Amino acid sequence: MNGEIDREQGSAFMPRFDAAGLVTAVVQDARSGEVLMVAHMDEEALERTCATGLAHFYSRSRGRLWLKGETSGHTLQVEEIRVDCDQDALVLRVVPAGPACHTGAVSCFYRTLDGDRLVRRAD
Repeated sequence: MNGEIDREQGSAFMPRFDAAGLVTAVVQDARSGEVLMVAHMDEEALERTCATGLAHFYSRSRGRLWLKGETSGHTLQVEEIRVDCDQDALVLRVVPAGPACHTGAVSCFYRTLDGDRLVRRAD
């Protein structure tokens, strides 16, 4: 098989990092299915996540690796990592140990767009 066919149809994990060395990671509650957050992972974050079972990410704003919950204790225990067809995006199915959002909301997606305004979700 050639590289693209291997990546898209084979069984080898060959993540496709972007020009900044990152891959997008969508974080989903493994029990409820709710999307909790979206973050980015570099090679080291992905390796640490796989090795420890706890979600690690690369913080673009801090310019460094971070363990989700390193200060709050609200870690994300990874149950499964799903990989999209061309391996440039991941879904981490997790069991959260508290709110996923730094605002204290369960999910970072706690608002909906209503016209041109944001409205806090009732659920």
